[in-house]
Amino acid sequence: EQKMEESLNLFTSTQVVIKEALNKLGYADEMYELLKEPLRMLTVRIPIRMDDGSIKIFTGYRSQHNDAVGPTKGGVRFHPEVNEDEVKALSMWMSLKCGIVDLPYGGGKGGIICDPRSMSMGELERLSRGYVR
Repeated sequence: EQKMEESLNLFTSTQVVIKEALNKLGYADEMYELLKEPLRMLTVRIPIRMDDGSIKIFTGYRSQHNDAVGPTKGGVRFHPEVNEDEVKALSMWMSLKCGIVDLPYGGGKGGIICDPRSMSMGELERLSRGYVR
């Protein structure tokens, strides 16, 4: 519950940062409306055969914040407490970081709910391949 609240705070605090920056730079409210949420948000369910032969279903997310200047970039986070709001916020930050250093990429981020430390290399590989499929 606390982690969800923290990532919601990360998401809403990121929105505040964007709104304040746009206001200081003199942009119209329409620009904030465009940038306050990702353009695309995908949730996937990934069935993986575990080493013991069982099938486990993992949930993954991919956020593409903005692709106006180019394709979106950003890694995939493997963590037990990943959630949609955290992935959205991190994709927004990647958009900002790329813009600051003038890289022609938009912000993206992915996440998979799992505990990678308790998984074998084979299980992680199957999960990674299932995610990008």
